Amino acid sequence: MESYNFKAIEKKWQDKWEETGAFHAETNSKKPKFYTMIEFPYPSGAGLHVGHPRSYTALDIIARKRRMEGYNVLYPIGWDAFGLPTENFAIKNKVHPKIVTAKNIANFTRQLKMLGFSFDWSREINTTDPSYYKWTQWIFLQLFKHGLAYKQEMPINWCTGCKVGLSNEEVVNGVCERCGSEVVQKRKSQWMLKITEYAQRLIDDLDDVNYLEKIKTQQKNWIGRSEGAEVKFKLSTGDEMIVYTTRADTLFGATYTVMSPEHPLIEKMKDSITNYDEVLAYKTEAAKKSEFERTELAKEKTGVKLEGIYAVNPANGAKLPVFISDYVLVTYGTGAIMAVPAHDSRDWDFAKKFNLPIIEVVSGGKNVQEEAYTDVYKGNMVNSEFLNGLPVKEAIPTMIEWLEKQGLGKRKVNFKLRDWVFSRQRYWGEPIPLVHCDKCGWVPIPESELPLELPEIETFEPGENGESPLAKAYDWIETTCPCCGGKAQRETDTMPQWAGSSWYFLRYMDPHNDEALASKEALEYWSPVDWYNGGMEHTTLHLLYSRFWHKFLYDIGVVPTKEPYMKRTSHGMILGENNEKMSKSRGNVVNPDEVVEEFGADAFRTYEMFIGAFDQSTPWSQQGLKGCYKFLERVWNLQSIVNDEEGYSADLEKNINKAIKKVGEDFERMKFNTAIATMMSLVNDFSKKGSVTKGEYKTLITLLNPVAPHMTEELWLTYGNGELLSLQPWPKYDEGKTVDDEIEIVVQINGKIKDKLMIPAGLDKDGTQEAAMNTEKIKGLIEGKNVVKVIAVPGKLVNIVVK
Repeated sequence: MESYNFKAIEKKWQDKWEETGAFHAETNSKKPKFYTMIEFPYPSGAGLHVGHPRSYTALDIIARKRRMEGYNVLYPIGWDAFGLPTENFAIKNKVHPKIVTAKNIANFTRQLKMLGFSFDWSREINTTDPSYYKWTQWIFLQLFKHGLAYKQEMPINWCTGCKVGLSNEEVVNGVCERCGSEVVQKRKSQWMLKITEYAQRLIDDLDDVNYLEKIKTQQKNWIGRSEGAEVKFKLSTGDEMIVYTTRADTLFGATYTVMSPEHPLIEKMKDSITNYDEVLAYKTEAAKKSEFERTELAKEKTGVKLEGIYAVNPANGAKLPVFISDYVLVTYGTGAIMAVPAHDSRDWDFAKKFNLPIIEVVSGGKNVQEEAYTDVYKGNMVNSEFLNGLPVKEAIPTMIEWLEKQGLGKRKVNFKLRDWVFSRQRYWGEPIPLVHCDKCGWVPIPESELPLELPEIETFEPGENGESPLAKAYDWIETTCPCCGGKAQRETDTMPQWAGSSWYFLRYMDPHNDEALASKEALEYWSPVDWYNGGMEHTTLHLLYSRFWHKFLYDIGVVPTKEPYMKRTSHGMILGENNEKMSKSRGNVVNPDEVVEEFGADAFRTYEMFIGAFDQSTPWSQQGLKGCYKFLERVWNLQSIVNDEEGYSADLEKNINKAIKKVGEDFERMKFNTAIATMMSLVNDFSKKGSVTKGEYKTLITLLNPVAPHMTEELWLTYGNGELLSLQPWPKYDEGKTVDDEIEIVVQINGKIKDKLMIPAGLDKDGTQEAAMNTEKIKGLIEGKNVVKVIAVPGKLVNIVVK
């Protein structure tokens, strides 16, 4: 028997799988399909660190098991390759982004193949390939033609470092998630996608999918559905201010109103505002702050009263002061609020600072003069005229009905979700396939002219005012209008990185199709994705965006299902050995190249899955890695005790059937660590006995194959049937042989364990009690004592209560 030479073994089988196309999904197959998918990687210059392959290995195990179960498996790979980091690198190093991207992809490809993932490389896609982004542009044109893409001047999050606009999701704690620079507010004309049109469906259809509950909760919270009313407040100028509130019942407690600094009424009323210069100065300061800073609960409240005007409370005719404050956003609700300081902590802080009245309208809580109520859905109405005495839950609809009858308001469902800011002022993204004509406005280019390719330019820096680098490509910009034939200019903004990742799962189904994003037959066969795994950090971004695009494509008859993914799971991070997130700055990044060089890909994969519970974050441990390598060595060295018997030996038959059942079930539940522990236990059984049948060994290496595919393929060459182990059937177990003849129970006296004993499995309550009461040890302990009662739980324990 040769020693375990992982370097020779792993390269040999990687080449063999590639030569034979072992993991290519079949076309026109009669097998049941199984489509499993990871979030395709962004190919950064740093390459993989050991945290990235955790998800890839987990779904590789599932994909390999499904192939063995007789499914036609699609487990694809591709590259989410547009993006700002590549552009920033290109600017800094004066090299074209496509050269950077190609180099990074080559490195990632080498690393992924080195780890033995069973990806179907024949379906590899790349979001920066014009044959791919042709269809990203095509989808955008359909959105535009259906009124779901529009251009609007609006305040955006502006990164002072990258010189580009960012979505809310790309701003973390007031800074750019990419470069860490300060983010401020800036008004720009932007392309928007009307995701809000789908807000309710994005909530409702979560009932139809198998997502982790925490993922569904994050999606619902981000969409932020609320039911309330829009209420009309007449202003002393004769204008009307509309506020949105979920608590119409507290209208009698409204003592002032607040507008967003950007509210259009402020400009309209400027001649009536006697301190307009002060208001203008505040607006200027507010514009410098990011939305995160403005809405942060802990920050000190600021604002300016609009002198010379007032609002009228529609419930009681009271004259209320009107303020502007940056804690109110023009993009949420109506951009104006009624403030009820007795029952809202932010309003309370503001009222205290500006010495404004505080009127209690919900009784039964904390002292209003000390602290605002934290639970105002309890209690009854007070100081509220016709609402007095009503519980809150009755008062809300009563007030809304009154407002509607008086013509002062109406019921309204609101969402926190905003329309998607879709354009970016940068080069390395998909060109937006529209032109602007002075006569015809914005016009789509003909679909026959797609893809609209990025022009070659020499410098990639955005302009000082944030215009796209493409604004300098004059020859490319100047074109003719497809409608009237007159002069027109191309859009110089490009799409965000999220564009290509919003539909990539569809392209995998038919990646080489020139006539459609995928054929009708491929879409009907493969849809939807059966199992999708990704990071929890993407459940309010990519997951929401891709569900939106898919629902739109369903509405226009392109795809056959409402939802793109039937099952969505998530994984925890692998931390550095110091228990902190891996990063270059912390010096705790572990490079998989170094791990594979020393221990091999199979040991790396085994440890990635054995490291801890898959959905939890856990620190890397070099000792744990060595332990997994030693386990594989033990499996290899079992060859020295293999005999020629094909079946299972009588004394291990039960253990093997139990292992087949446990490993299979644990894989499906993503309990990979306990599945590996079960196989380790089986190896211990074989070693303890000192012999293992050929049939037992073949079962072990088949169970282990999805985790450690290279070594087990090599062993199968010796002990199997000459064909690829990866394509052999998954082992079956006999349910009857997974049940123990005897089980161990504990015997307690007054709740303390005093004995353990083996009893026949399946023994009923009376039999279990009798067996426990009649052991010599227990009889001696309870002799002469008064037995008050006996609690017997079959299969678990007996507790004897004595005095």
